[in-house]
Amino acid sequence: MLTQDELKQQVAQAALDYVLPQLQPDSILGVGTGSTVDRFIDLLAGHRQAFHAAVSSSERSTLRLQAAGIRVLDLNDIAATALYVDGADEIDRQLNMIKGGGGALTREKIVSSVADRFVCIVDESKLVDRLGGFPLPIEVIPLAREAVAREIRQLGGQPVLRAGFTTDNGNQILDVSGLNYGDPAAFEAMLNNIPGVVCCGLFAISGAHVALIAGQDGVSRLELQDA
Repeated sequence: MLTQDELKQQVAQAALDYVLPQLQPDSILGVGTGSTVDRFIDLLAGHRQAFHAAVSSSERSTLRLQAAGIRVLDLNDIAATALYVDGADEIDRQLNMIKGGGGALTREKIVSSVADRFVCIVDESKLVDRLGGFPLPIEVIPLAREAVAREIRQLGGQPVLRAGFTTDNGNQILDVSGLNYGDPAAFEAMLNNIPGVVCCGLFAISGAHVALIAGQDGVSRLELQDA
């Protein structure tokens, strides 16, 4: 029986095998944040000559990429990336995701938005039939925290401030349980329109294009046309 750490390593290797054939010497690779992505970055270090540079969704990943000898560009200096590789806290079979357990949801959504293809890498525990088991992170401007929390309660959610945590953008996070994601894309748009919300961790308007899922029998692939 493979441990979760072993499954993460397995899917990180699968991501490397998926990504490398699609990279060119001038390619820019988008890289997300999290423990599974950490493993991907470590594997990517041995192939840093295969592509030009990376853009990162967090200070944490930027430091790890630079330590691996990989050049990191500012997103403002590029127009697009070929691929974006990141994990998820939950993903359904339509490739909608809940992200932000590590607190980098806003930058993850921004960096993924300029990618031609979003590759989600997870272990099988993250694949769900219906989103909602994992509390939804919502990044909020500190001034608006309680105003946003009141709006969330009216939607049936139970918001909890992530204590002692500040995002790379200087904001706070509400972790919200009890929400109903009947139409994930419409719900994402509604949450993002609440004054004071910087970004919610629901990735449904622009979800993943492909998911690599590590299980006890190996890594499976789920793509949009399969949903």
